Amino acid sequence: MTDNTEHQAKDAVNEAGQDIAEETAAEAPETEEMSAEEAEMEIAEQAAKSGFSSPAAFLAAEIERVEQEKSDLNDQFLRAHAEMENLRRRTQKDVADAREYSIAGFAREMLQVADNLRRAIDAVPEEAREGGDAGLKTLLEGVEMTERSMMQGLEKHGVKRISPLNERFDPNFHQAMFEVPNTDVPNNTVLNVVQEGFVIGNRCLRPAMVGVSKGGPKQAAAKADEAAETNGQEE
Repeated sequence: MTDNTEHQAKDAVNEAGQDIAEETAAEAPETEEMSAEEAEMEIAEQAAKSGFSSPAAFLAAEIERVEQEKSDLNDQFLRAHAEMENLRRRTQKDVADAREYSIAGFAREMLQVADNLRRAIDAVPEEAREGGDAGLKTLLEGVEMTERSMMQGLEKHGVKRISPLNERFDPNFHQAMFEVPNTDVPNNTVLNVVQEGFVIGNRCLRPAMVGVSKGGPKQAAAKADEAAETNGQEE
């Protein structure tokens, strides 16, 4: 036991003696107050019952126990605080996701309607468009206006069109329909867009259906060649 601990123990003995005396006086006001010697004897008895060789050792152990309980409670508080902070962040993310992606199912259904409008527009022959049928032209203009209005409404809610022509194929947003042999462009470059895709926020709502290149250099090698060529031009 260190000198500091012994001093703490002795001080605790005196304080404990005073506390015991005060408690005894409060519980039995008619009896005489417990003296310091009696308080020390009481502590000595408690120490003996607990198996300690001296009151100082008993009080030192009590101090250590209280400090350990304090440390444990502090750890519990920190863990609870961290859990509450994580819960708050998860709740904020869930609320933000709900706001941004809640219309995903509805938007996907509306894209099918937009596809049908586009098919109707494309089904009109070019000669009929250039003909003199005023009624057909008016109908066609109305269908095109409806399509534009629908797409504008979807864009206001975070739905955006993606057309990845000449971009690197990304399986998260693109769906490869066929391969196009081409040795002039890097491998897995989108060379044909069969159907444009759509995203909502950072998520894929509908992948773009594309044709990708095959037989060219790998993407990493192509980028290295482009960087070398750019550096040569700068020099």
